[in-house]
Amino acid sequence: MTDRIFTLGEARALLPEVRAHIDAIVAARADLAELALDLQSGRSSPLGGTPELKAYEARIDEALGWFTIQGIEVKGVTPVLVDFPAYLRGQSIRLCLLESESALGWYHRTDLGFAGRRRLP
Repeated sequence: MTDRIFTLGEARALLPEVRAHIDAIVAARADLAELALDLQSGRSSPLGGTPELKAYEARIDEALGWFTIQGIEVKGVTPVLVDFPAYLRGQSIRLCLLESESALGWYHRTDLGFAGRRRLP
């Protein structure tokens, strides 16, 4: 992981790529959950078998790796929650985005985490 610090503009400029990777995780996560349950229950699945299960896991890992390379922190995958390290008024914050959000409009102090989430001024 890098020690990258984002400006709000830099983080927002990355949003199309961020959204694409989040969408890939969400799709693979749903297929993985369905296929895993089918396999565990001994049912056949239109999604495939063990090789396809491993492929869904690899897709998720690949998308997570992209975030790491960019310096974006992934805080969760169910739901997907990503944080961009930043500063606001000289204080360390995280610009945060949930999988259901299309715009970057929230932040929290680094030391508070998600519980301290506020709308960007």
